[in-house]
Amino acid sequence: MIDVTNVSGSPAFDVQIIHRAVLATLDAHNLVDYEISVLLTDDSRMTELNREYRGIDAPTDVLAFPQHEGKNTELMNLNVLGDVVVSLETAERQAITEKHSLEEEVSFLTVHGVLHLLGYDHQTQEEATVMFEKQDTILQDLQIDTEKNTISI
Repeated sequence: MIDVTNVSGSPAFDVQIIHRAVLATLDAHNLVDYEISVLLTDDSRMTELNREYRGIDAPTDVLAFPQHEGKNTELMNLNVLGDVVVSLETAERQAITEKHSLEEEVSFLTVHGVLHLLGYDHQTQEEATVMFEKQDTILQDLQIDTEKNTISI
């Protein structure tokens, strides 16, 4: 199940784009029947979340909150992967800068966030190489130009 909630102030955004990106990422890992929640928000709320969880008092484009990270999973539903939060305001600015559509940017950010839920990271060069290769493959399956999308380690 994929639950998408849009509190961004941009109600016209087509959430099917997010569904496709989540499903493509899960399919790339041969995963079925998993639950992910995606929240579309604005920079103000994203700044609050980024400050609270990462100690950074500024908006960011995507945050991922894995359900099972660092927890005793004995009594947990392991099919619930966690939450991804995307700032549509930041995504729109990045899309303009990168000269592609908002839909492509949000697809990219959604794939990136879901990969974090699946345990990928980019804190080291080795982690980044593995994560970004997987990300590029998924984006190519979605027919999104991977040369325009970059996240640094």
